[in-house]
Amino acid sequence: MANQPKVKPKRVYQSWKGNNTFLFHGRLIFGPDARSLIVTCLLIVLPVAIFCTFIAKNLLHEFPEYYAGYAILVVAIVFTIYVLVLLLCTSARDPGIIPRNSHPPEEEFCYESSTPLGVVDRPTPFPRTKEVIVNGMPVKVKYCETCMLYRPPRCSHCSICNNCVEKFDHHCPWVGQCIGMRNYRCFFMFISSATLLCIFVFIMSAWYIKLLMDDYGTVWRAMKKSPASVVLMAYCFISLWFVGGLTGFHLYLIGTNQTTYENFRYRADNRRSVYDQGCWNNFFEVFCTKTKPSENKFQAYVREEAPRPSPLRSMHSVVEELGVHRRAKVEDDLEISDDILKISQRHNFDEVGDIKARGIDRAPRNSSEGELDLGSELHSPPLRSELQRPNWGRRSGSFETSPHVLMLNSLIIGSKNHAHQKEDRR
Repeated sequence: MANQPKVKPKRVYQSWKGNNTFLFHGRLIFGPDARSLIVTCLLIVLPVAIFCTFIAKNLLHEFPEYYAGYAILVVAIVFTIYVLVLLLCTSARDPGIIPRNSHPPEEEFCYESSTPLGVVDRPTPFPRTKEVIVNGMPVKVKYCETCMLYRPPRCSHCSICNNCVEKFDHHCPWVGQCIGMRNYRCFFMFISSATLLCIFVFIMSAWYIKLLMDDYGTVWRAMKKSPASVVLMAYCFISLWFVGGLTGFHLYLIGTNQTTYENFRYRADNRRSVYDQGCWNNFFEVFCTKTKPSENKFQAYVREEAPRPSPLRSMHSVVEELGVHRRAKVEDDLEISDDILKISQRHNFDEVGDIKARGIDRAPRNSSEGELDLGSELHSPPLRSELQRPNWGRRSGSFETSPHVLMLNSLIIGSKNHAHQKEDRR
């Protein structure tokens, strides 16, 4: 045993039950489709690289005053790096994952109080929903069977990441991560900055075409001179429909304090959001409040918890304990039965003495026969058998005991036989 190698404890990210991917020892967390980040980065970097090579480079000497041509190149590079950093912050950050429970909450199990002793009733199922009060209005929260918890308001379970995410907005395949409470601000800044970058490249490319038109006279000659400008203008125009439209849609969601999930699910209700605090306060909540710290310590060691017995097993253990107490009680009852038997015999002996005395007074000639008969009755073994026969009317001169004593004696003898049978089986 001493030579066995010590098992190194695992960290939280190593035993994570979700579908996430971790890098740098749990410091970065991605979704299961994190490879899509490569495509997203290429869609950003390649157009900017073409712009800097074929357009911004030719604009360096077009504005000799104050080095304005160099400013265009620097702005394009710095703004692209800024967009990539926002993309990384959105994709590699915990979006607000709620730690799952290792077992269902015990307070939700309930047993019928009318269940007979020794019979274990099955626990009633969990209620699927509960109602909580948010801003004075009832809101339903659901129980998540995967995470074994009741989701907080605005929380939903992502089927792709297999996690419950607080203030779940949607799962974005372009960033390979869920969008939730902790990374929504970075996500919005990413799409809005990408929109501005598209606008900047589109304007600079159109401007370069305008300068070429002044030199070559017609737009067709200018387009032939710089086909890269035409390609970039078309690419930015198409991209603006996606990132620009997405930015406008999320501006509306922020102003009404909704999430994408809530907007698509409760759109038919046509009612005001419970969480709406006014346009100004809604924007302030998103952009000017401190980001909530993560509830998961991915680099911490996993705490080994002892296996918790199920409520069904715990009830069985209670029954076993009760069985032990019953066996002890049976042994005590057997001792009591012997005492009761002795008392009943002594009581019968006293009654025999009274009968004998009355028999001597009334019939002295037959006293010897009475003694012999009574003596044989007292010392004969069938006394116990007579004790087992119930007597519903006590008569004077009878050798039978009271029915209560007989009933108790028969119950104790039956318990004794049952205990011996269980011992023999073991």
